[in-house]
Amino acid sequence: MAELQVRWHQATREIPEDQWQALVGGTGEAAAVTDAVTEAVDRPFFGWRWLHHLEASGSIVPRQGWQACHLGLWRQGRLVALAPLYLKGHSYGEFVFDQSFAQLAGQLGLRYYPKLVGMSPVSPVQGYRFHVAPGEDAAALTQRMLAEIDLFCRRQGILSCNFLYVDPAWQPLAEAAGCALWINQQSEWRNPGHGDFEAYLASFNANQRRNIRRERRSVAAAGLTVTPLAGEEIPPRLLERMHRFYEQHCSRWGPWGSKYLTESFFQAAATDLRQHLVLFSAHRGEPMDPLAMSLCVHDATGLWGRYWGSDIELDNLHFEVCYYAPIAWAIERGLESFDPGAGGSHKRRRGFVAQPRASLHRWYDPRFDAILRDWLPGANREMHEAIAAMNAELPFTASYDPPHAPRPEPPSEPG
Repeated sequence: MAELQVRWHQATREIPEDQWQALVGGTGEAAAVTDAVTEAVDRPFFGWRWLHHLEASGSIVPRQGWQACHLGLWRQGRLVALAPLYLKGHSYGEFVFDQSFAQLAGQLGLRYYPKLVGMSPVSPVQGYRFHVAPGEDAAALTQRMLAEIDLFCRRQGILSCNFLYVDPAWQPLAEAAGCALWINQQSEWRNPGHGDFEAYLASFNANQRRNIRRERRSVAAAGLTVTPLAGEEIPPRLLERMHRFYEQHCSRWGPWGSKYLTESFFQAAATDLRQHLVLFSAHRGEPMDPLAMSLCVHDATGLWGRYWGSDIELDNLHFEVCYYAPIAWAIERGLESFDPGAGGSHKRRRGFVAQPRASLHRWYDPRFDAILRDWLPGANREMHEAIAAMNAELPFTASYDPPHAPRPEPPSEPG
């Protein structure tokens, strides 16, 4: 068999789209991730077009602290393995908060940035993995790519490599190759088979059912209707309007506004990504003239809440546009899950369950590595306990046992 060639790519466009998508599984075919064959979903956040437009729009570029550094393994002109990676000069847009790691590095006299990160930029979406062509040995190629990453980081004086929101199917391969596991939590709603929104409401205790109905009625009483618009139903001018909502919302938070995406990205989305988008327009007249709007992303099985904004101040409007209307749409479409985005303890009251999310790490200074690996088992144990405590307070009926509420056992101490 021909020898593998290792190439580092400074832009997604350096890799042909068809070769990238053949590994990512953008058409829904099966892909080998472990020894078992797992279904590759058409998840746009790791697709060529999504990442290309983030880079080409000026959203994810070196001047914003993101340098594409994608690792590809090639054989006779064919891409056989891919790791989307970025060199980062800060920790913004990750939603896995490692500022304490940066402080520790400073105390040890180490330079924490730049660091190498594997994720879909500014999207805390579970599913990161090394993409391996069907028929290849995923475990062997995972080890080979990690060895190349280690060599790259040591040569460049980089302290850490971090894979965020990893695919649970790929996680054992990376852990077996020496990656350190760090558990955080994120909210998620999963559909246990609800036939309609009323069935979703029936899972709550009587008090919370009343609260949700009251919140929805208050939006309707203000004369607002929320209309979902998906795919080809979305005109380009509505995505331009969504960008203005996004800018307005970010500006309200000043320097903490987390404004990452340029207008050019929304323009590209209007022509190239619409098949994965759904807008929830809150309006008094026509849906094309919204007073508030949220943007969500979907594939064949899941929905992700990303951005929202409003021209008016109205109690409960955020809950309607960002949670209730998307849940109703997800139920109608038969989707399995809805990830509403990072943060927000108020999500628990609306039926979102705390879920563990794994990130995997490699550190290249022996002292730094030893300190963090000694700290992680206790931190992970505490996070599992915190997740259990959060879910114990979910406002469901006594008879409703959410099939999606995790009951993980804390990891055992290394022996």
